[in-house]
Amino acid sequence: MPDRATPAGYSALIDACGLQVPLPRTLSGTGERHRILEGGGWRLLTPRHAPRPTLEAHLTFALKHEGLDLAVLKRLFLAVDAAEIGSIVRNTPTGGYARRLWFLYEWLTGQRLELPDATRGDYVPAVNPQQQWAVPGENSTRHRVRNNLPGTPGFCPLVRRTEALEEFIDLDLAERAREVVAAVPGDLLARTAAFLLLKDSRSSYAIEGERPPHNRIQRWGRAIAGAGRQPIDLDELLRLQDIVIGDDRFVRLGLRIEGGFVGEHDRDTGTPLPDHIGARHEDLASLIEGLAAFDRDPASTLDPVIAAAALAFGFVYIHPFDDGNGRIHRYLIHHVLAQRGFNPPGLVFPVSAAILERIGAYRATLEDYSRRLLPLIEWEPTERGNVRVLNDTADLYRFFDATPHAEFLFECVRRTIEEDLPNETDFLRRYDRFTGHLQAIADMPDRTADLLFRFLHQNGGRLSRRAREGEFEALTDEETERIERLYGEAFGQALH
Repeated sequence: MPDRATPAGYSALIDACGLQVPLPRTLSGTGERHRILEGGGWRLLTPRHAPRPTLEAHLTFALKHEGLDLAVLKRLFLAVDAAEIGSIVRNTPTGGYARRLWFLYEWLTGQRLELPDATRGDYVPAVNPQQQWAVPGENSTRHRVRNNLPGTPGFCPLVRRTEALEEFIDLDLAERAREVVAAVPGDLLARTAAFLLLKDSRSSYAIEGERPPHNRIQRWGRAIAGAGRQPIDLDELLRLQDIVIGDDRFVRLGLRIEGGFVGEHDRDTGTPLPDHIGARHEDLASLIEGLAAFDRDPASTLDPVIAAAALAFGFVYIHPFDDGNGRIHRYLIHHVLAQRGFNPPGLVFPVSAAILERIGAYRATLEDYSRRLLPLIEWEPTERGNVRVLNDTADLYRFFDATPHAEFLFECVRRTIEEDLPNETDFLRRYDRFTGHLQAIADMPDRTADLLFRFLHQNGGRLSRRAREGEFEALTDEETERIERLYGEAFGQALH
């Protein structure tokens, strides 16, 4: 940390208790200057913010200035004596921070402290909605705390309120999409929707480096078109995996029955070289239950894009299947957006296509958490070149900071609405104009007209010598010149 500064809040608690947790992206401390400084992964407050060297003071500092980090709090609560938390509450029974700690302790650990129910004090939110995204929630009368956590103890990622996310929210992208769609004739919109659906399905396979046959792409596209109709649970995820895999002769379907990782193997020894390790197979059932509970409740009241990011990236970090995780992860984005009515009826935003165009940023977003997760996982290689996780890691997948994931997904959704959707409808208008006038020059079937267009498109608006001597040798020089001019009038520089 910077010179002449003292850790405070979560950084002090992690250090003092030796907690094995992913470090918060920004750590807090107090410096000697009387102004707040930020940089190098630290946020330094002034000397007057410095907490006393006690558990209570650092916990209060964390809640007040840093928000909730459920992974840190869970490990801390398991590391300290329950009586210490009880003592904090007894010392200030009406204090808002003390009652929040009391609630969070019982919510995270499932253990009831030896304390009578609170009878005084205004209700306070478990999550400060000015710091992190929360749900309306329900009151816990025992603690006089409103439980507005966006999840359950089984799965509860949190998203910080950032300037970038606030700006995305202000764009009201769902309304923008409706405005774009309203200006498109129904038949043209239907063709646009069909193309974008196929584009998304093809892109989702391309992200995985796969080029499956067209029938599998179409089959997955039909599954995406039905996203949002069925709640997410284990049976639904198994159905989706069956569609994604298609040929299960070399892939075991269902939840993993051993470890799982993303990465390579050492060429000489076959030892795993993981970039990411999924949850232990013993924890998969409970983690899937957590995802299902999130889909049933919090995902219905959070901002749709934020909810989609939390659910989808949470799933891919858990990595419950031997194969198909990536495509199902992207399906879950469609699921939440469709379930919430974010995209216009019958229209699927090609989010996977936007991800493919930003594949570097996508991988960096995935690795953002994996890099901090991996050092905390104790594992050994198996005889079959897999990994066997040796420590308890379930909470690392239940509680993570999904802020960068939400920001990334918002940018992808913005691009599909402001660029892909209008660009595709504009292309179809130009294409219809081209093929409509083409019939006045040479009468040909739709399939032949489309082949002619593709030849022109691939050769910068000119019909190549091979095409003129092959499929379109019947065209005269004059007709060819007119067709090339027609193409230029219809598309100009639009496709270059």
